[in-house]
Amino acid sequence: MTARILVVDDIQTNRRLLEGRLSAEYFEVATAASGEDCLRLAREFAPDLILLDVMMPGMNGYDVCRRLKGDAATAHIPVVMITALDQREERLSGLQAGADEFLTKPVDDVALFARVRSLLRLKLVMDELRQRQERVAEGEAPPAHEPAPEGSAQVVVAAGDDRTAQRLAAKLPSYVKARAFGDPAAATAAAREGADMVLIDLTSAKFDGLRVVARIRSEAASRNIPILAVIDADNAQAMVRALDMGVNDVVCRPIDAGEIAARTATQLRRKRYADQLRDRLDESLEMAFTDALTGLPNRRYVMARLREGLEGLDRDGEAVSVAVLDIDRFKQINDTYGHQAGDRVLQGMAERMGAALRAADVAGRFGGEEFLIVMRGADEAAALEAAERVRAALEARPFILRETGEMLTVTLSAGVAQAAPGETAEALIARADAALYEAKAAGRNRVMADRKKAA
Repeated sequence: MTARILVVDDIQTNRRLLEGRLSAEYFEVATAASGEDCLRLAREFAPDLILLDVMMPGMNGYDVCRRLKGDAATAHIPVVMITALDQREERLSGLQAGADEFLTKPVDDVALFARVRSLLRLKLVMDELRQRQERVAEGEAPPAHEPAPEGSAQVVVAAGDDRTAQRLAAKLPSYVKARAFGDPAAATAAAREGADMVLIDLTSAKFDGLRVVARIRSEAASRNIPILAVIDADNAQAMVRALDMGVNDVVCRPIDAGEIAARTATQLRRKRYADQLRDRLDESLEMAFTDALTGLPNRRYVMARLREGLEGLDRDGEAVSVAVLDIDRFKQINDTYGHQAGDRVLQGMAERMGAALRAADVAGRFGGEEFLIVMRGADEAAALEAAERVRAALEARPFILRETGEMLTVTLSAGVAQAAPGETAEALIARADAALYEAKAAGRNRVMADRKKAA
């Protein structure tokens, strides 16, 4: 896995040393000698990860990290703080400033590259989510990084026995709701049912914690849940293997309450951000293909389904027909009763059309008061019957105007056409549209088939 890494250190020797080690692993490396240079290059170089020294003149690493995490353009970049200081307070200050990891000099290559690979994998997933969301909803800002709401986080704790699991749960911050399990199967099931984080003890000889990690990561319902693993401080091999298998972060024994609280907060914040991205992506996709007023598929979506149907016709010979429907005298409804009444008619049209059609039929709002139905597996006769059911359903029940209680009978006209092999979507719709205009000219409130068949 290659990536762009920014190395920040005020000592040139340290910068060159890290640059050489990273370049040997085929990473693209840029260097900065100060906090100000780091903030500038974080935007210009667009790194995938930042290795940040703590002790620098002017702006120290903690201040730089807070500035990076406070800027929407750089908040998503993982930060690993590197320092010669090995005090608990220094480590907590780095994590609380927003750092994703805190390593002590001299940095062991195994630990460094395990952390780098783990954070880069995570960033790859987050970047893909952000890019998809931005492609679907251009111009809409991504959600901001926010702390997880206190009292709402559900954490599953897995250990070799119930007592150890309960002791680990007691180490977690008070705002989380921890569920402790000494049985790995029960812990896996609980994660599958829903959790914001899983805390797994990898130091126990009583059960295989890595197998629990593998099961959680292999199931769709739980694979996105962050995992925080407990390891022995002197077991670098266990840390590397855990990170490679999908553990998001590790905390070493003996467990410091402040450190586990900081690492838990980081994982919960990151999960909330990812969940927001996924939710907004789903919403954006729905908005991109759904008409806001009627809830029906929009023109873009129904045209895509029509082209799929035409491909099926050319490939398998499966019939496909369309119906173009237009509400009669809709402008008069708007002018006489107001646009609210017109909107209610459009919504009612969507409801009645849905009830009258097969589940396989795709009906969408084509524009204004015009609707398009795509019917795969339906010849002209079947399409005429379907359009007639919709016409009858609309006429059968008058609309009641909320303001006056007046009864308003609404009708529609429709044109139907069956596709010919090799015909384009535009040509098929044009034939159905011509039939619609014939229905209008013949007195409205009727369904007519295309008379001029495709050549």
